[in-house]
Amino acid sequence: MKNKFLNGFLSGLAATFVIVAIVVTVFANKINENLLRENDSVKTENTSASAAEVTDQDILKKIDKLEGLIDKYYMEKVDKNTMAEGIYKGLLQSLDDPYSVYYTKEEYTSLMESSSGVYYGIGATVSSDVKTGVLSIVKPFVGGPAYEAGLLPGDVLYKVNDEEVTGKDITEVVGKIKGEEGTKVNVTIIREGKADPLEFTITRRKVEVPTIEYEMLDNKIGYIAITEFDEVTAEQFRQALADLEKQGQKGLVIDIRNNPGGLLDTVVDMLDRMLPDGLIVYTEDKYGNRDEYKSDGKEEFKKPLAVLINGNSASASEIFAGAIQDYKKGTIVGTTSFGKGIVQSILPLTDGTAIKVTVSKYYTPEGRNIHKIGISPDVTVELDDALRQKVVIEKKEDNQLQKAISILNKEIKAKK
Repeated sequence: MKNKFLNGFLSGLAATFVIVAIVVTVFANKINENLLRENDSVKTENTSASAAEVTDQDILKKIDKLEGLIDKYYMEKVDKNTMAEGIYKGLLQSLDDPYSVYYTKEEYTSLMESSSGVYYGIGATVSSDVKTGVLSIVKPFVGGPAYEAGLLPGDVLYKVNDEEVTGKDITEVVGKIKGEEGTKVNVTIIREGKADPLEFTITRRKVEVPTIEYEMLDNKIGYIAITEFDEVTAEQFRQALADLEKQGQKGLVIDIRNNPGGLLDTVVDMLDRMLPDGLIVYTEDKYGNRDEYKSDGKEEFKKPLAVLINGNSASASEIFAGAIQDYKKGTIVGTTSFGKGIVQSILPLTDGTAIKVTVSKYYTPEGRNIHKIGISPDVTVELDDALRQKVVIEKKEDNQLQKAISILNKEIKAKK
């Protein structure tokens, strides 16, 4: 695990994760490690305090009382470690915030794996609907185990190793799917148009997650697809832009469809390469403390630009699209983004566990908080129904991309 803090946890899609790993960030706050503390001297007689009057002492006394009743009457053997983890998880769940979570040591280790872009797993992006608890496949990585097994975008993740996962925290599900290279995991999915669930046995292996793909399209239109905002993404983005410039690009499409988010520092760095001098994004916590991130304008992109978004574009992706839109630097094309305008902080504890809590809201340069709203495109284009379950969509049949290209060609022509 890297011995440093990363700024601004912005992975969205209701805690969307790449199955093989997730990208997290940490605010360097002072950590209160006394979530629950041992107190052998607490008496247990009075556990009837009303909710309005409950105190820390009341909570501890009632936990002690409940534990005593379990020890006395519960017929099965009790694993104290499992009981403790359940208490800690319940504490975070009581916040009624799907983004605030307690991580066991194993879960936190998984969470904080190197974000180098190389992982062990089945190679797919998964999302969790915070309202229904349904987990679904966003996209298998081409050439990865999930892709080769036949998983498709939109597949609902029903069971992992015969255990139902609907409603479970996505980190727990990720932990079940990941594993050592060469081992197998059984995945049951529900697919639209199929009457019965489909069973897949997938062998885990090393998966290299592409964060940037680019190429020059016809008429010197550059194309950059960003799958997530990882540590390495900003540098890869700059290299892609430099290469496309050398090739003589006249306009650029940036594709952040199905991008669940990532690192705040990364998206800020990338927007610094695109925007004029000014505010990129700012955050505010519950005390009104405001942190601003700015561009110096030295690398401002001044050619026709279009940005592709959809309902799976979340958090850091929405910061990117929102800033481009506010500065009128490009045309946003596609469908309304996911709508996650809040930031989480990962607070590690000394025993190797951690909690993730929502700590602030973020705002676009014009002061928009898009939480539960999303970024509305300048030009709305729904993806053709026939393409929705395709893992690989050819660029010539991609109607959203083609609309973006059409817009850029008109702008390029108008500049002549």
